[in-house]
This record gives sequence, C-alpha cells and structure tokens, in this order.
Amino acid sequence: MFYFVTKYTLGLTLKIVFRPRAWGVKNVPRRGPVILASNHLSFSDHFFGPLPVPRKVIFLAKSEYFTGRGLKGLISKAFFAGVGQIPVDRAGGAAGEQALRTGLQVLAAGHVLGIYPEGTRSPDGRLYRGKTGVARLAIESGAPVVPCAMIDTFEFQRPSTIWPNFRIRPGVKFGEPLDFSRYHGQADAMLLRTVTDEIMQAIAKLSGQEYVDIDARRAKAELANRGEADQQDNNGIA
Repeated sequence: MFYFVTKYTLGLTLKIVFRPRAWGVKNVPRRGPVILASNHLSFSDHFFGPLPVPRKVIFLAKSEYFTGRGLKGLISKAFFAGVGQIPVDRAGGAAGEQALRTGLQVLAAGHVLGIYPEGTRSPDGRLYRGKTGVARLAIESGAPVVPCAMIDTFEFQRPSTIWPNFRIRPGVKFGEPLDFSRYHGQADAMLLRTVTDEIMQAIAKLSGQEYVDIDARRAKAELANRGEADQQDNNGIA
C-alpha cells in the first residue's frame, strides 16, 4: 500500500514540477510476470522509470541503500523498503546467485521486475555491456523482457550531484516485449551473452546512446584513474 501511496503523492509532485515524458507504456503487459530492462543514467531513474507504469515495479536495489547510518540511513532504508525494493549484495559469486533467485521469485509471483543490466550507473552517459543475469532471468522464468530507455536523466541529474537541472525534462521509453521463452532449459554462456546483447541493442535503439562493449564498473575505474592522473599533472606531480 505504501508503494501506491508514495507513487500517487510523490509521483504527482514529480509530474507537476518536472513534467516527465513517457512513450510506449502500452508495451508493458498489464498482467503476468514482466522484466523491465533499463539503461541506468541517474539516481532519478528509480523515480521516473516506474512512474508511468500502472503496475508495481520491484527493483533489486543495492544493499547499501538499506545499511546506511544516522538519519539519512534510516530515511533511505524506510523509503526503499516501503516502495517494495529488495536489497541485494552486488559482491558477485554466491551473492549474485542469491540475487537471481530472488528475482525469479518475484517473477514467479507474477510481478514486474525492474533491472539495470549494466549493473551500475553509466559514468559518462554512454550505454555499457550488459551482465548476463538479465538473460538468465528471462530464460529461466519465461517472462517477456520489455526494453526500457531513460531519456535525458544523465543531464537532469549527473553522477555525484544532488540537485537536478530544472531546465531538463526527463523521460522514459518502453519498447516492444522480447520473448526468449523458446530457450527455456538452455543456459550456456554463449547463449546468455547473445540474449543479453540483443536486449542491450534494443535499449540502445530506444535511447540513442553510444554503445560501449566493456563493463561499466571497469569504465568508472578507468575514468577515476584518468582523473587522478590529470590532477597529478596539474599539480606537477607526474
């Protein structure tokens, strides 16, 4: 209940203040399990992505949103738990497997599962290689995958910034559902990569982003290292 109360109070405020745009909402099935596979450009994606969808969207949220300390941590935990987000450990290995199991449970119950296949926010607005977990979820559950593209949210709220740019109208596009149920029972690495790449290309077509075939976290690390090197150059250290 808190989810819909939040959606229709906070959501109304967001609509009035930011005038978000939405295209292709009719492509999201009105019943049954669905995977929303989206690009990830900004923290604000958590709000503007699910906003036009009439159904509840359950995201697998990073566990850090639930473990913060102090007042900020309590508010974050209360909000994300209240709107039905499920904490997952992104450490990989057994933690990653548990996240997949949790996602399959959400789909088995007939809900809409939101997932960011890149695994993290884009550091520069480009679209990065998807992780194959989205393919495993689609193949094992048989649920259709609706590609989802956040539009202009990178410019709306850039990484590491708190205040949005009020001159930017954020938006979201929903593509036609992709059906991978024909691959049920198959899970070899090559197939998982092929299915994931097909999903990412559908997102790229919707978003118009440049696609980069490397891991987003690796790109973040490289950009951070490059920034440190530039700073050292500026300081006359290197």
